[in-house]
Amino acid sequence: MSLNNTSNVFLDSVPGNSNRFQVNVINESHESSAAVDNNADPPHYEETSFGDETHNRFRISFRPGNQECYDNFLQNGENAKTDASFHAYDSHTNTYYLQTFGHNTVDAVPKIEYYRNTGSISGPKVNRPSLLEIHEQLAKNVAVAPGSADRVANGDGMPGDEEAENKEGEDKAGAVKFGWVKGVLVRCMLNIWGVMLFIRLSWIVGEAGIGGAYYLISRSLGPEFGGSIGLIFAFANAVAVAMYVVGFAETVVDLLKESNSMMVDPTNDIRIIGSITVVILLGISVAGMEWEAKAQVILLVILLIAIANFFIGTVIPSNNEKKSRGFFNYQASIFAENFGPSFTKGEGFFSVFAIFFPAATGILAGANISGDLEDPQDAIPRGTMLAIFITTVAYIGVAICVGACVVRDATGSMNDTVISGMNCNGSAACGLGYDFSRCRHEPCQYGLMNNFQVMSMVSGFGPLITAGIFSATLSSALASLVSAPKVFQALCKDNIYKALQFFAKGYGKNNEPLRGYFLTFVIAMAFILIAELNTIAPIISNFFLASYALINFSCFHASYAKSPGWRPAYGIYNMWVSLFGAILCCAVMFVINWWAAVITYVIEFFLYIYVTYKKPDVNWGSSTQALSYVSALDNALELTTVEDHVKNFRPQCIVLTGGPMTRPALLDITHAFTKNSGLCICCEVFVGPRKLCVKEMNSGMAKKQAWLIKNKIKAFYAAVAADCFRDGVRSLLQASGLGRMKPNTLVIGYKKNWRKAPLTEIENYVGIIHDAFDFEIGVVIVRISQGFDISQVLQVQDELEKLEQERLALEATIKDNECEEGSGGIRGLFKKASKLNITKPAPKKDSSMNTIQSMHVGEFNQKLVEASTQFKKKQGKGTIDVWWLFDDGGLTLLIPYILTLRKKWKDCKLRIYVGGKINRIEEEKIAMASLLSKFRIKFADIHIIGDINIKPNKESWKVFEEMIEPYRLHESCKDLTTAEKLKRESPWKITDAELEAVKEKSYRQVRLNELLQEHSRAANLIVLSLPVARKGSISDWLYMVWLEILTKNLPPVLLVRGNHKNVLTFYS
Repeated sequence: MSLNNTSNVFLDSVPGNSNRFQVNVINESHESSAAVDNNADPPHYEETSFGDETHNRFRISFRPGNQECYDNFLQNGENAKTDASFHAYDSHTNTYYLQTFGHNTVDAVPKIEYYRNTGSISGPKVNRPSLLEIHEQLAKNVAVAPGSADRVANGDGMPGDEEAENKEGEDKAGAVKFGWVKGVLVRCMLNIWGVMLFIRLSWIVGEAGIGGAYYLISRSLGPEFGGSIGLIFAFANAVAVAMYVVGFAETVVDLLKESNSMMVDPTNDIRIIGSITVVILLGISVAGMEWEAKAQVILLVILLIAIANFFIGTVIPSNNEKKSRGFFNYQASIFAENFGPSFTKGEGFFSVFAIFFPAATGILAGANISGDLEDPQDAIPRGTMLAIFITTVAYIGVAICVGACVVRDATGSMNDTVISGMNCNGSAACGLGYDFSRCRHEPCQYGLMNNFQVMSMVSGFGPLITAGIFSATLSSALASLVSAPKVFQALCKDNIYKALQFFAKGYGKNNEPLRGYFLTFVIAMAFILIAELNTIAPIISNFFLASYALINFSCFHASYAKSPGWRPAYGIYNMWVSLFGAILCCAVMFVINWWAAVITYVIEFFLYIYVTYKKPDVNWGSSTQALSYVSALDNALELTTVEDHVKNFRPQCIVLTGGPMTRPALLDITHAFTKNSGLCICCEVFVGPRKLCVKEMNSGMAKKQAWLIKNKIKAFYAAVAADCFRDGVRSLLQASGLGRMKPNTLVIGYKKNWRKAPLTEIENYVGIIHDAFDFEIGVVIVRISQGFDISQVLQVQDELEKLEQERLALEATIKDNECEEGSGGIRGLFKKASKLNITKPAPKKDSSMNTIQSMHVGEFNQKLVEASTQFKKKQGKGTIDVWWLFDDGGLTLLIPYILTLRKKWKDCKLRIYVGGKINRIEEEKIAMASLLSKFRIKFADIHIIGDINIKPNKESWKVFEEMIEPYRLHESCKDLTTAEKLKRESPWKITDAELEAVKEKSYRQVRLNELLQEHSRAANLIVLSLPVARKGSISDWLYMVWLEILTKNLPPVLLVRGNHKNVLTFYS
């Protein structure tokens, strides 16, 4: 390729196709860097023409009259534009300007050879200069003082002190607490010995047989107990109130029938009696737990007497009336006849199970009020297990006794005796002298299958059984009426469902859930109106089975997670039994009623999805957390067994934000390229006395991590206490992360106040960059025009919030005290005033608040606040300009590519700027397009910049010299003695020798800013290769001047330098 200075075009003899493409030619003198093309209009990314997109080719050609040299090139489905820049005075004889950066530099420009595999057939692999080679000191001919400091802020300053919130504990004095007998045993027995024992167990024995009853009992009364499992369990308890009240009402209606005193009809009478009963029970519950507990003890005594009365009645000789109703005392023939099942009217094992199962729900009666127990850990297992044992024996005993004494069907007529010579066909009643055969063809009113009041008939004194029924039903209803609101209140206090927070409030010394009582009352009333016990019982069975399935699975899950905190005290516990119980509960639900089970699980699934989506701020130390930890640990350990591969590289960043809320913009831009793909750790260094720093650090750890979670930022917070800022960062760089999940990139904010900062801060700031390179960690420096630190704004906002909270708290306290009953007249009023400490006006707080509120908006730096949120907003259509000047392994290219995958940045296209030799503009453009295509990275434009190597214009260089002047030593104009003295007094200053040695690099930084102003002023974001300051050659202040002059007056800039190891590959 030849260069024609006259026509300002490249000539090439290589033939090409007819497609053409214009090359912008820039004429520039040695004294000026102002670029002007032949058309006088500077290139702009919005004017890029992509030609015919249907061909999915990118075409490169020359001006009319010149030969084209390249065929169409496939590039990600987009046509890219070439914008080559070179100078008219350049020639082959001037080799300086044929170099990319105008001087011999170890730092290499991006090349495809760096990304090939060893032994690649497409060409040799070349090793780029390592970070060590371009960073370590070459010669010790420049005196530069090492960075040292005692105390320095992070970038722009240390955040203010964080104050931990102190939560005032509730006053528990005077609360009623129960032991294991009164709190658990009594409640469980009363609930288990409920309505089913007296008015349904005989029917169940008739349907399922004595053996079937034992099967139901043994599998229903398992060892499950625990706390609340949420809305379903609370709702099930509320419906249970209705079931027990309907059972009570049925007994009362039967008594009314016998006395011929019906009010309307059986169904409506049950509704009327049930409604009155539940109102009375509500009154007892509202009166408080102490009254309810006393009532439970009285009811238990009545219940025990009634059960004893039944057993006594079985041995009292039966009379003719009772025999006609099917009671013959203990008979082996009756026991044998009733031992097997005899299902009727479409009933089956599981339909009978569904009606009986609510009898087992009482096992959680003690656990439901765990907050009212003196020692729940001891009381619940002891009381529940003893209650299960006692009630199981009682149920089995009643089932055997009633099954051995009463036949299934009886007419109730004393005339239905056996006629002489009649064939009994094995009927137990026939063998005992009674003929109940007509019950096969017509309905009968007596016997196990037909009479729900069999226990009253069998007992020694019938009214005692009626009293027992009243006691069982009312005690169970009362227990459920207390359990449901307690469970519901606990659920609401956890604030899982925001809409239910209203029901969390408690009243009185026992924190009674009065609002929950009334809600339970409404639910119970709704089901009482059904007025059919056999309809209500299966509904309860379904919900309680779901609850028990979850409880069983919780036990299994806690064991499976191997949490050290899960230490079951039950000696013969086995996790697989819990899992089997959970599966069995789920299976039985579907067998009983498949559509009801489906509805139940749909509700559970909806609640699960809701809670998962809302992510309530609760911490219960759940087994899910434990299992997540175990899984994370296993995965982390597994990662260590696999070598890192370039295809799986992702930026894993340490971000020096200080407190994450103090530099939100820095965190936002980092989070944009680490979210869901890489590790992000927000780091803070506490500098000062170790004791004070550690205390401050520990007090704020949880709060700052919670802030990240609240703001949905997927990052960790880490902090260290150190004697100086650099030491702290050095510790973080070495010790952060775990296994393969270790940071590989340091992200810091640009030090905006570097000119006014103390020497130690500058030395520490540049020092941490050196440290990162020493540890082979990439560096990203982010600069925005307003800076990042908004700690002063946050401090003012916190003061305002505190004052407002104090004002509201004072108003609320005054209001609550005014509303309290029994104020005690004038004396009480003065007493309250002294407690509130408002004996005199306190205008101090109001005046201070008004003073702060009256501050001028400028003091809050509104622009700074707006700038702190700029990366939270969706970026409009525009470009991310990537100035990939040095090959650092590809990090400079990877970060902007990841950004374009995010919703906020997806409308921004990549424009790639690389340096090139002026006599190889098109070849290098094609090479770069090929490389990007192999990387499968889409781009809008490629610009080969051929004029980086020229000197900047005078105005730009003058700005640089003025900027560097305060930090120069000027030893060359002094005599040797004076010069040596100056070096000793100010070793940090920039010597003339140093400045002359790196003059070409200084030219480059100034010239690059000119090019950035020309090409990327309108970009949404600029990603630029970070210059590396070689240790021992570049002083700290000179490096800061470089960074300043390089990035001044530009859109947001990311200065990026990888660790010179490949992070991109085109091998799949």
